[in-house]
Amino acid sequence: MNRRELIQLGTAMTAAGVLAGESAFAQTKAAAKPLTVLILGGTGFIGPHFVAALRGAGHKLTLFNRGKRNPGLFKDIETLTGDRNDQIDALRDRGWDVVIDDSGYVPRQVKLTADLLKDRVQHYIFVSSISAYADLTTPGIDEDYKLATLADPSVEKVDDTTYGGLKALCEQTVEQTYGKRCAIIRPTYIVGPGDTSDRFTYWPVRVARGGEMLAPGSASDPIQIIDARDLADFMRLCVEQRIAGRYNLCSPPGAVTMGDVLETTKRLTKSDARFVWSGTQFLLDEKLLDSGEIPIWSPATAEFAGASLVSSARAVSRGLRFRPLETTIRETLAWQNARPAEQQQKMRAGLTAPREAELLKKLATAKA
Repeated sequence: MNRRELIQLGTAMTAAGVLAGESAFAQTKAAAKPLTVLILGGTGFIGPHFVAALRGAGHKLTLFNRGKRNPGLFKDIETLTGDRNDQIDALRDRGWDVVIDDSGYVPRQVKLTADLLKDRVQHYIFVSSISAYADLTTPGIDEDYKLATLADPSVEKVDDTTYGGLKALCEQTVEQTYGKRCAIIRPTYIVGPGDTSDRFTYWPVRVARGGEMLAPGSASDPIQIIDARDLADFMRLCVEQRIAGRYNLCSPPGAVTMGDVLETTKRLTKSDARFVWSGTQFLLDEKLLDSGEIPIWSPATAEFAGASLVSSARAVSRGLRFRPLETTIRETLAWQNARPAEQQQKMRAGLTAPREAELLKKLATAKA
């Protein structure tokens, strides 16, 4: 988000009856002892939510980034400028209680900061991904499941084929350096206000537009998401309680279905949307998953049988909580409606209107 979008996010949330930028935990009593927290990043999508949750609890924050993405977003927070590619001098001779690393994608970069800070911080929290698992074939995957590997561990190009393996190597770097003084956080799709990927946002926006609509698979198909505010609240717990170990951050298996998202949005927006459920094979035949035109949803094929049924029980036992799906949808739409017109009209994920019309026609013909 840029500064304008952050202001719009605050306006949208206030309109929805929530204090701008404030998380659920931030409304509770501040921590007994304010802590110093270094955030490696902090100005993208999830970073501002971390800032809101921690600052709302009275903690003192420092951000470290290149100063290129949303510069000046937090003018009242100490910001150190540098680059994780060997330009980390701004971190030398400094110390913090806790480090949150939400910008580590390549193990070489993570090792630089982990080694530099290991004797001057008490706890290191690394934001990874469920993509770090070797596969998602087994329902109920927990944090001890096997991790992805790379044929060439020295590769630094981040793409769909290397992202998970690189995240796994970053995790290992942190754990080897900090031992029991670290937490590994593995979120699924992160959603909510501020998410410019539009992967989740597309669905509420499309339902609100109304009319006949292509819906993936069946209404009972599970999906897994995590609201960025719920992720931030759990991060605050990790900071304050020095929670260590590995944690999947996702809605409980089966708790949210594709039908839930679409029907809840229809009710909230009073839309006249009519859902045409495609079935799985049609989507595979049209290669809609490869193209990214059908985001969030995954097929119940052998390859993806566990993709939307990952276990979050360990995190729940340590305090992870989930706001209602209705809240996430309502506030995501409020944020979306406050964005500049060009960003509302040209979404980065989902089907275009002509493409959807073409697919609906094909589907009707196939069913005839």
